[in-house]
Amino acid sequence: MGRSGISKGEGRQDCRRSTLRACATVVICLFCTACGPNPKPAAKTNAVGWRPIAKWSGRGDVQTDSFNIEGGQWRIKWTTSNEQPPGTGTFKVTANSAISGRPIAIPIDHKGPGHDIAYINEDPRLYHLVIESRNIDWTVAIEDSVVGY
Repeated sequence: MGRSGISKGEGRQDCRRSTLRACATVVICLFCTACGPNPKPAAKTNAVGWRPIAKWSGRGDVQTDSFNIEGGQWRIKWTTSNEQPPGTGTFKVTANSAISGRPIAIPIDHKGPGHDIAYINEDPRLYHLVIESRNIDWTVAIEDSVVGY
């Protein structure tokens, strides 16, 4: 017997019992969490990307070639610069149906140098742009929306 009044054999048995209890507790906890409800998968969120369709630049009036829009939304990224003489530059863009020729929207009507993005929400179809420009250089780029996860 040791000083505490417990023999060495009894101390080892208590240690083994404590170890077994701890292991049993861990196994039960793992079993309980493994049998619980399955975690729900993360909700999918839509993401919109932009696919380049066409790009034009110039100075003065232009009717662009036709281009096909397949999504429900598309955009025109535009820039105007090099206004000569200063204070006289105008830039107007009309989106037209390429089939009927009718105007669909006037997404851009701007004076002077600048840049922006104009969004158009219309049915998929063939379009063309009518660009009216005075005394200013311009660039337009058409992009179609692409939806993914």
